[in-house]
Amino acid sequence: GGNSSESESSSIKTTITNENLTKREDSKDLDETQKYKHLWIECENCYGLNYRKFFKSKMNICEHCGYHLKMSSSDRIELSIDPGTWNPMDEDMVSMDPIEFHSEEESESYKNRMDSYQRKTGLTEAVQTGTGQLNGIPVAIGIMDFQFMGGSMGSVVGEKITRLVEHAGNQLLPLILVCASGGARMQEGSLSLMQMAKISSALYEYQKKKRLFYVSILTSPTTGGVTASFGMLGDIIIAEPDAYIAFAGKRVIEQTLNTTIPEGSQVAEYLFQKGLFDSIVPRNPLKGVLSELFQLHAFFPL
Repeated sequence: GGNSSESESSSIKTTITNENLTKREDSKDLDETQKYKHLWIECENCYGLNYRKFFKSKMNICEHCGYHLKMSSSDRIELSIDPGTWNPMDEDMVSMDPIEFHSEEESESYKNRMDSYQRKTGLTEAVQTGTGQLNGIPVAIGIMDFQFMGGSMGSVVGEKITRLVEHAGNQLLPLILVCASGGARMQEGSLSLMQMAKISSALYEYQKKKRLFYVSILTSPTTGGVTASFGMLGDIIIAEPDAYIAFAGKRVIEQTLNTTIPEGSQVAEYLFQKGLFDSIVPRNPLKGVLSELFQLHAFFPL
């Protein structure tokens, strides 16, 4: 009996020791992973790791599954506009707090949130607008940035896009608007909703009266008031592969209508089959496709 107790005790000690070793190894692996985390970007689709150093040169496309991850507005400018030709507009415009927004659910004020995003992104607002050349063709372009408050559209975003449309009309330039937005900004209430009508009115003048050419590019995500206004008003509407495009989100629709929305029904490929836009174009050939479209509509390189 004594020998049996000793062997059981030895077995328990060995098991505990092995468990401790495993825990230490797991902890070590986790520490190593955290240590080198800044070197890699994880794909949100396949969870594969992409080497950060080369990720930008690959246009933020996952090398494992080809999924198009989000891009900053500055990276998109580099992708679309010829080097040395970018001329920004209205960079000094910043949002105020027109309705003195306060929410018990949010600890910091609207103004403090804006300051925080400005420091974090280096941008003044959720859209960059300006003029430049695309393969030598002069264009006016506005690019929304999802990193800045989810690309939400407030008074300044609406004003910057409206001024860009008017400038493009006055200078007879083709227009590109790249959409990436969670919709209208709730912190500015009905003032943000008014931007939908203001931009649409400017586009009516630009497209119908001056008969100029506007291309809308829908990236992931494009939702809410942006989808319901200038996102769907392009003469040509292009979407990126696998882009999430909707007016209301899946959860909102299901709770409102008390019905189940099929998976994938708000993804670009499904919506393309329903005729929602003209083409799905990956990032790699996008600049060439835009160049051909502009030349087809009589806009030529300088």
